[in-house]
Amino acid sequence: MEFLELAKKRYSCRSYKNIEVEQEKILKILEAGRIAPSAANKQPWKFVVTQNKQYLKELHKTYHREWFNECPVVLTICGTPDTAWTRNEDNKNHTDVDVSIAIDHMTLQATELGLATCWICNFYVNEVKKTLNLPENIEPIALLSLGYPNDTVNTERHSKQRKPLNEIVIWEKF
Repeated sequence: MEFLELAKKRYSCRSYKNIEVEQEKILKILEAGRIAPSAANKQPWKFVVTQNKQYLKELHKTYHREWFNECPVVLTICGTPDTAWTRNEDNKNHTDVDVSIAIDHMTLQATELGLATCWICNFYVNEVKKTLNLPENIEPIALLSLGYPNDTVNTERHSKQRKPLNEIVIWEKF
């Protein structure tokens, strides 16, 4: 599959089939995150896989959307700011940037495998930390729902729901 075709197939899924996700596929998705680039190759991330129904039930309480209860796997993507690269000039810590790159790799790998994801940032951070028993230095940055989609995506949505290039690209002229 060509990259742009794959990227257009990826979408925020909010309806999942009640089908278990194969371990091999989860491992492939985790590997895609593991090999993502990061500033100074610091790799300031941790990936927590939740698929046990009892733990999922607790994790589902951290994001109150009905559809979230359907997803058979939740990947909690965390950052470790104390291990991330920080820019000298303004002390900008790149944990969020690096973790976002890893998440993007993971969502695209899931799409290629016929799975769907939804990148969730609006969750109860402290509840996630408590539920997953995360140490103080590990910060949950996003939840990634994962499973087989109940719906199909219209890849043409990008031509209508995305700004055209002429609105987002600035060509510097020298």
